[in-house]
Amino acid sequence: MKTFIQWLEELNSRDTKVRAVLRRSLAFDPGTYVPAFPYVEPFLQGRDSTWKRKAYYLTAGLWGAHWKEGRAGHAFSIGKACAVHKTKSDSSSTEFRFIAMLDADQDQLPHRMRQMMALLKDFHIDYEDLLQGLLFWNDSQKRTQNQWARDFYRPQNDESKEDSNQ
Repeated sequence: MKTFIQWLEELNSRDTKVRAVLRRSLAFDPGTYVPAFPYVEPFLQGRDSTWKRKAYYLTAGLWGAHWKEGRAGHAFSIGKACAVHKTKSDSSSTEFRFIAMLDADQDQLPHRMRQMMALLKDFHIDYEDLLQGLLFWNDSQKRTQNQWARDFYRPQNDESKEDSNQ
């Protein structure tokens, strides 16, 4: 079975307007921009949960907005990409935005994700991982938020350990 991102990549290879439509869908609440329906609904097949549907549309929009040709190699999780961005930019606002995103409820999350992805525009993001995280965003144990936080803070701890060993 194809993954959702493989599905979008296949559609994109036949018609590049897919990305433009999905990118435009980010200006609307996820799942409400009618021109995006032909690109996402056929993949959903029976996924009736309102949040799951929104997660697919949000992922599709983010993928469309940040797709770049020829991206190969290692794809970053959101947490790791934010950590690398923070290190490279030496910006404390990255961490504040990251924390705000992790603390967002499902109504705030699309806005926070769009902001964060704008910062990460130069990173190759693992959109399948992103989708899986969004699907479990409302988990009572906050597994997605915990995993993304570990991905964000671990590299910093690893670097500080290396510095203290020298």
